[in-house]
Amino acid sequence: MKIRIVIFLILNFAALGAGSYFTSDGVASDWYNNLNKAPWTPPGWFFGFAWTSIMICFSLYMTAAWEETKNRNTLIIAYIFQWILNVIWNPIFFSFHQVILALGVIILLCLLVAFFYYKYKKELKLKSLLILPYLIWLVVASSLNAYVLFMN
Repeated sequence: MKIRIVIFLILNFAALGAGSYFTSDGVASDWYNNLNKAPWTPPGWFFGFAWTSIMICFSLYMTAAWEETKNRNTLIIAYIFQWILNVIWNPIFFSFHQVILALGVIILLCLLVAFFYYKYKKELKLKSLLILPYLIWLVVASSLNAYVLFMN
C-alpha cells in the first residue's frame, strides 16, 4: 500500500510539474495579467496550496481505488486520460492562449473526475470523498476559464 501511495504521489506531482513546465510565463505573463478575470479568482499563492492538497487527496483516492477495485483496466485508462488532460490544459491556456479549447479540456477533465467518483463510490464508500476536492476545484477552475472566455 505504501509503495502505491508513493507511486501515485510521484505521478500526480509529475503531472503538475509537466503542466507548469509547459505553462511558460503563465500567471506572470502580460497576456494573463491583462485579462479580465473573474472576481472570485483566488490569489496566486492559493493555486499552489490547492493543487498540492488536491494531489495528495487524489493519490490517496487512487491508492484506495487500486486496492478495492476489481476492474483495474478501466481505472488505469481513466487515470491516464485524466493525467493527460490535467497536463495539457496549462499550455493550451497559458502558452497558446486557446481559451475556448482550454475550456473544453477542463470540462472533459471535470466529467472524467466525476466519472471516478460515481464509478467507484460503492466500492470506496467514504474514501470516495477524497476525490471531491479535485472535482470542486475543477468546477471553480472551469468557471474561471469560462469567465476569461466570455469577458475578454
